[in-house]
Amino acid sequence: MMQRAERVGEESLGSSRNMESTSKPVLYTYFRSSCSWRVRIALAFKGIAYDQVPVNLVKGGGQQHADFFKALNPMKQVPALSIDGITISQSLAIIQYLDETRPGPRLLPEDTKKRAQVRMISDHITSGIQPLQNLHVLQKLEAEKKLEWAQYFIVNGFQALESLLQQTAGQYCVGDEVTMADLCLVPQVYNAVSRFKVDLAPFPTIAKINNALLELQIFKVSHPSCQPDTPPEP
Repeated sequence: MMQRAERVGEESLGSSRNMESTSKPVLYTYFRSSCSWRVRIALAFKGIAYDQVPVNLVKGGGQQHADFFKALNPMKQVPALSIDGITISQSLAIIQYLDETRPGPRLLPEDTKKRAQVRMISDHITSGIQPLQNLHVLQKLEAEKKLEWAQYFIVNGFQALESLLQQTAGQYCVGDEVTMADLCLVPQVYNAVSRFKVDLAPFPTIAKINNALLELQIFKVSHPSCQPDTPPEP
């Protein structure tokens, strides 16, 4: 099965190289990856048209381990974005590159204090919560321990995040404009609730911001439920 996955991946990579000869960026993604979702939101926010190459993290042992993808990202993680003649991995690096090179609404505020708050909240989620409950970590745990482990670290992180947001939030994470912090929040809440059954009742600020963001079109079109590689409902 892994050989088949590599063939599929190599075919996708070949197609993506043709895509890269045009001006359209190519996003290597997985529908359920919170890191990929952050980047999809940023691309939608900036109005950037792009092509997707799905990298299935589960099927056939995981296409992220195939040679075609390791050549793109030696960490064997999604997302990766091929744009402007380079390939960038790590979602926050991608988002900040887009914000620095593409005009339009900003994801990092001009105000230095607000920009620091956006980065603080983003790092809190992407470094302090998400890595501890991602697929690579959970695969190292016994099956009966996975849910307990994930819930512990998410709840612990949400307790701190709730306190931070009570100080910084307006309509969204930092004030009343969508920022990079919001792009990190929504995928994390989705994973917490849909995958790990975390109760949001103790976190009213997180829940309120999340609900407001989910009403925005950029979050709807980038949602895991409507991606090209989303499996059909049973």
